[in-house]
Amino acid sequence: MGPSNPWSPNWRPDPTGGRLLTIRVARRGAYLAAGIYVPIAVVAAFLAANPLAALPPAFMPPIATIAVLSGVAGVALLGAGLAPAALGSKIDAVVVGIALAIGAPVAATASLVIWGWVIDTWLIGQADVAAPFLRAGVSAALQVAPLVATGAAAWVMILRWVSPPLPTPPSTPPPASTGR
Repeated sequence: MGPSNPWSPNWRPDPTGGRLLTIRVARRGAYLAAGIYVPIAVVAAFLAANPLAALPPAFMPPIATIAVLSGVAGVALLGAGLAPAALGSKIDAVVVGIALAIGAPVAATASLVIWGWVIDTWLIGQADVAAPFLRAGVSAALQVAPLVATGAAAWVMILRWVSPPLPTPPSTPPPASTGR
């Protein structure tokens, strides 16, 4: 256990406040990612075809609701993990935006597929639900790809605008002088 682990016997509070700022930025990134994801997911759910053709069309709204709500947690976790890196240099912010644009549909679709597996366990041997959910999630993500890219760019810009910069760690040496 290192000294930054709060359960370590050598743990000490962070005198710079950087740890608290990082926690707050991660929380802000999670809420912002979830907030940007929900409208895009509603559009994707509206455009998606019924993944289970055997079910009547009346089942489509509950399935769409499950799809939207199940993706919120995955996208929020992704936003929390990427948020501190988004406050680095502008190149870091661009890379984080690309990572969010690629990772958000993957996280949302993976959450939906997990729901498919759960439903498969309830309907033992009666239906294969995970595979149609995967196909529906991927096709819906492709249909809203421009919205996802716009949402990822907005997430990075809003997060950089509302968050203070993180302090540099004390172990980082100062930049070298040019000798002039």
